Amino acid sequence: MGESLRWWRERRRLTQLDLSAQAGVSTRHISFLETGRSAPTAAMIVRLAECLDIPLREQNTLLLRAGFAPSFTQRDLAEPPLSMVNDAINRVLDAHAPFPALVVDRQWNLVAANDAVVALIEGSADFLVEPPANVLRLTFHPEGMAPRIVNLSEWAAHILARLQQECDRTADAQLEQLLAELRDYPIRRSAAGGRHPAIVIPLRLRTDDGIVSLFSMTTVFGTPTDVTVSELAIETFYPEDEFSADYFRRIAG
Repeated sequence: MGESLRWWRERRRLTQLDLSAQAGVSTRHISFLETGRSAPTAAMIVRLAECLDIPLREQNTLLLRAGFAPSFTQRDLAEPPLSMVNDAINRVLDAHAPFPALVVDRQWNLVAANDAVVALIEGSADFLVEPPANVLRLTFHPEGMAPRIVNLSEWAAHILARLQQECDRTADAQLEQLLAELRDYPIRRSAAGGRHPAIVIPLRLRTDDGIVSLFSMTTVFGTPTDVTVSELAIETFYPEDEFSADYFRRIAG
């Protein structure tokens, strides 16, 4: 546990003095915990983990390594204890229609989506949309949405920078593998890209009716105490102009 604690502290670029100040404990105590000279309580592990912004999944791992039971549950969305969360997600997806909205997990695998998402992924290869579909692979794969994204390089730079931040925060090996895979895709600069200010970078998608432009917002659950819930994100897309809004209203019937 001590080695893991030190690893996370160094990953966050904090000294023992920095961590001790944030946690309200002595630097000596931090040192003793990292070297194994002192045995931490479960409460102390959680306290330090919160200061280090360690994800709940990894907090459970720290507790197990120290000989404690995990503090945070990990349930499936279909289980009764998470029924309220599942209902809330479905309400958000339904209420956002006719515009696209979807839910992803920690590795960006698709958990749920409303009907409008079908218009986004139209024409993508079957193997990319079969469960468990990875939203980022589906977006940037040459047989996915990529050929229809007008500002592909602009959108990719934005999303891959976000993915890099998530890799840095979570230290998730699968996310790092996904990032390496996406960076190998043939993403070239589009002549139509780069005309938008950096305040909001839109997804500009080619359709049979013309180019639709959408910007996205991300919603996560506040103060989660379940691992599954803490790793969910709701991505909602909004039309950037009236043409795009009319397009989604029209296809929704």
